[in-house]
Amino acid sequence: MASFPDRSPQLRRRIGSFQATTMNMSQMVGIGPFITIPAMIVAFGGPQAVLGWIAGAVLALADGMIWAELGASMPGSGGTYVYLREAFKRRTGRLMPFLFVWSAVLFIPLIMATGVIGFVQYLGYLLPDMDNTTGTVVGLVLIALITAVLWRRIESLGRLTVVLWVVMVATVLTVIVACFTHFNAAQVVDFPAGAFDISSGGFWVAFVAGLTIGIYDYMGYNTAAYMGAEMKNPGRTIPRSVVFSVVGIMVIYLFTQIGVLGVVKWQEMMDTSSQAYTSVVSLLLERTWGTGVSTAVTVFILITAFASLLVGLLAGSRVPYDAARDGVFFKVYAKLHPTKEFPVAGLITMGVGTMVGFLIGRFTDISTLIQLLTAVMVIVQALGQVAAVVLLRRRSDMMRPYRMWLYPAPLIIAAAGWLAVYFYSDANAPGLHPIELSLAWVAAGVVCFLVWAKREKSWPFGPLPVEPNEVDQEISLDEIPA
Repeated sequence: MASFPDRSPQLRRRIGSFQATTMNMSQMVGIGPFITIPAMIVAFGGPQAVLGWIAGAVLALADGMIWAELGASMPGSGGTYVYLREAFKRRTGRLMPFLFVWSAVLFIPLIMATGVIGFVQYLGYLLPDMDNTTGTVVGLVLIALITAVLWRRIESLGRLTVVLWVVMVATVLTVIVACFTHFNAAQVVDFPAGAFDISSGGFWVAFVAGLTIGIYDYMGYNTAAYMGAEMKNPGRTIPRSVVFSVVGIMVIYLFTQIGVLGVVKWQEMMDTSSQAYTSVVSLLLERTWGTGVSTAVTVFILITAFASLLVGLLAGSRVPYDAARDGVFFKVYAKLHPTKEFPVAGLITMGVGTMVGFLIGRFTDISTLIQLLTAVMVIVQALGQVAAVVLLRRRSDMMRPYRMWLYPAPLIIAAAGWLAVYFYSDANAPGLHPIELSLAWVAAGVVCFLVWAKREKSWPFGPLPVEPNEVDQEISLDEIPA
């Protein structure tokens, strides 16, 4: 009997190592460092803020190795959903993957919302007369535009992300070169008294504050893992994209922070109402190469922010897809566009969620939004994946194209770093209580899961799954080297 190719819509492996790395890097840079360089200075109270970028890189690399091992072994769409499902399905059924998707539909849009806030903030440099209402409308239109751009096939987006990555690299390099053509080294080492007094509690509070900002700016090194079902040869592509993007962005961030300190005095950035705080890079270029160049590069910064938002929403839209195919989320999320082959409901949800997060941020501030999204992300995803690596290493039925270096050191570093960030979140967001809100969100997710499990007669109202399901079998086939 003749066999015919499957013509039904499905995710296809079309993204290679270079495109995966560019996706990660575009998502990592975005608008983040351009709005958080002054925030890092405020956190540390001086140029010792460079420590924050180093600490963030260490945590990102340790956590990135976790993503690399899990992503290479289980290159499915949805990233963490697949990893937690496999690690915990014989212990707590589908509770952990359900909670991850429940959390992701909140923290991913919040991450994107911070990028939109930064976009509007830098647009204010070009349009100084723009009021709050106009800025809010611009942000909402931007989100709608990005959602419309993503309404297409993945291979065209792969090419587009490479172009936007080139713009991002050119923008950052321009800023770095401008810094070092007017560089004052004395400003970089103008440390305040007690800057490195590690016996002081204030130093460690500042250090964790800087770590929180730093890891926020490195977020995105896992973008390729979220899209594991669309990666060519994922056993090599995902680990390479993670490691290359973290190391590359660390170098960029260090040069940028040091360069900015050499042009704009750190004391200026301590005033949160000043231009040195709200749009420091534009001010820096204005002082070094004039208003014309500053205006042009600010436009490139906006394009870079657009690229980051594009990649973030692209990857985020894939998260509920595998869960829905597995029957652990609403069925509508399992449907792909009939011709363009992307998850329609996931994209719409992430777009709408980003709009809501953006509106929340407009009424609070970006630091508060960062604390909230970090707290929600840590409790299920970050710590859940640490446990997943340990549990899955006990299984002998999984292929592991990549094993993290120096195991279990990366797990210990990642767990310690994430716990420090989590417990610090309440201290830096008075009145909002991110820890309490994150716990309440997870508790609500548990209630929803129990309602779903009761209806489906799944654990704890039914037996734990024993045999691999259809998605497991597809992943096993995908792991076979090309």
